[in-house]
Amino acid sequence: MAINILYYLIAFSLYIISLPILLFLTFKNKYKDSIPARFFLLNNPPFNKPLHHFHTCSLGETKAIKPIIENFEEINLSVITNTGYEEGKKYKNANVRFLPFELFLPFWYKPCKTLVVVEAELWLMLFIMAKKRCQKTLLINARISDRSYPKYMKFRWFYRHLFKYVDVVLAQSKTDKTRLINLGAKNVKVAGNIKSAVTYQITKKYPKPSKELIVAGSTHPGEEELILNAYKKNSILVIVPRHPERFEEVYKLIEKFSAKNSLTYGKIQDGLNKDIILVDKMGELINLYSIADKVILGGSFIDNAGGHNPLEIAYFNKPLVSGKYIFNQKPLFKMVENANIIENSKLEEYLNKELKPTNIKNRGNIDMILKEIDV
Repeated sequence: MAINILYYLIAFSLYIISLPILLFLTFKNKYKDSIPARFFLLNNPPFNKPLHHFHTCSLGETKAIKPIIENFEEINLSVITNTGYEEGKKYKNANVRFLPFELFLPFWYKPCKTLVVVEAELWLMLFIMAKKRCQKTLLINARISDRSYPKYMKFRWFYRHLFKYVDVVLAQSKTDKTRLINLGAKNVKVAGNIKSAVTYQITKKYPKPSKELIVAGSTHPGEEELILNAYKKNSILVIVPRHPERFEEVYKLIEKFSAKNSLTYGKIQDGLNKDIILVDKMGELINLYSIADKVILGGSFIDNAGGHNPLEIAYFNKPLVSGKYIFNQKPLFKMVENANIIENSKLEEYLNKELKPTNIKNRGNIDMILKEIDV
């Protein structure tokens, strides 16, 4: 009880201190919906039905739970980010909310059947409220990365307390199970990674170009230059930046590189008939992966992003080239056969190689998860 009171007082203090920053961030497009909803409860009422409550953070986790939530007629879904919210709204059986900041949960949170939290969303107040007001609390797809584990262990006393409010933990791997137990988790089982059980739907069919099509997906600052400099002659290179606010910046890089090397360039709305093409709209990666000859997966050639989901590429059995900085995605890469993880200096060489197609080795145990959810 003392820890809970102290935690709440700290959350209250942080909220007061952060108010000027929060107010400033509400004017940025990236946060214009999430921050007012989470920190000021604007247009963010409590759920009005005592259903199963799923909580995810962002786009990837919200996509990952699709094969689970499609088994229910109606569910409640809370998220943290705008991208998670937009993905959640696509599910016709989901009542979607932004999860309020911890400070507001005692007043906002209503009874539910089972609270199902995905991956590492370890919010103490959320679990406390759910333990009191719901029939069961469940953490699924739980993982602790190599990089994060030492940091978690420094606060083991806190996580040991938090896990008192978690009834069942379903870990991604045996390694994750051991780490979670070391942090104080009880009733831990291995159910695999649910991201490997996701199916990906093509929303638009692009005609396959006659030239080799290389798709660079989810790129970050510093990666576009590397990829452009490794450009393979007589191929079509499509670049898809991770963040929409960088579209114009990346297009200028493409324009400059193309002019210097006498290449044609354009944007995706003009078709796949240029040497280098920018995708400046969301939701096209899956469509492009489905027809790619090779895929360069961004977020892995710089040391601060941690990589991105390789299963989207392996689902379509496409050759994959990734950088070595994949510390956030190691469990997913372990599920993919024939992924090429390389040094940055080898990118041009690998784009000119014949590469084996990828495939997914193991899939998450959806039946085990559904059995634990139902009460």
